[in-house]
Amino acid sequence: MTEQIATNVHWHHGEVTRADRNRLLHQKAATLWFTGLSGSGKSTIAVALESALYGMGKVSYRLDGDNIRLGINKNLGFTADDRTENIRRIGEIAKLFVDTGIFALSSFISPYREDRDKVRQLHDDSNFTFIEVFVDCPLAEAEKRDPKGLYKKARAGEIKNFTGIDDPYEAPLNPEIHLNTATMTLEEEVQTIIDYLDKNGFLIGS
Repeated sequence: MTEQIATNVHWHHGEVTRADRNRLLHQKAATLWFTGLSGSGKSTIAVALESALYGMGKVSYRLDGDNIRLGINKNLGFTADDRTENIRRIGEIAKLFVDTGIFALSSFISPYREDRDKVRQLHDDSNFTFIEVFVDCPLAEAEKRDPKGLYKKARAGEIKNFTGIDDPYEAPLNPEIHLNTATMTLEEEVQTIIDYLDKNGFLIGS
């Protein structure tokens, strides 16, 4: 993780705990980290899941790759170092949402396994839950979808360091949830996630 530069700073604990907020919201918050190629369906699934959870009376918030890069990470590009810092910051933000008792639905290509593992460790160190959701889509299928026209630009050399073209994507080895978007419907994908949350006690406040 990035070195702590500021000195003489200490975490200030409040009187209301994360467990208190979980009980208030009747859910056990966690970060759901959607990773996969551009065009794999990460954001689409997160939007549908957010709506489904809302319909169940559960509170979540989407942290979307493009949205974050338009704000807090607007000063970062797509070099390996910038991608790493992008994911580190998102990991910290997601952790804050979980601390409030809210599900953090984080949709990021996050191509490097080491960066995702660092975010998982960040959560583990604070006893927060990190759920990796591999949105598995073959490159050929993602390129065929190409909703933003990015693959076409990458193939034409107009975009450099594009994941899957001239930059690698390292698939998760043991994700908690594995979605195959080439064979599953959106409804099936959302239900798979809800079933996981329900089975593991995340939809009832602790």
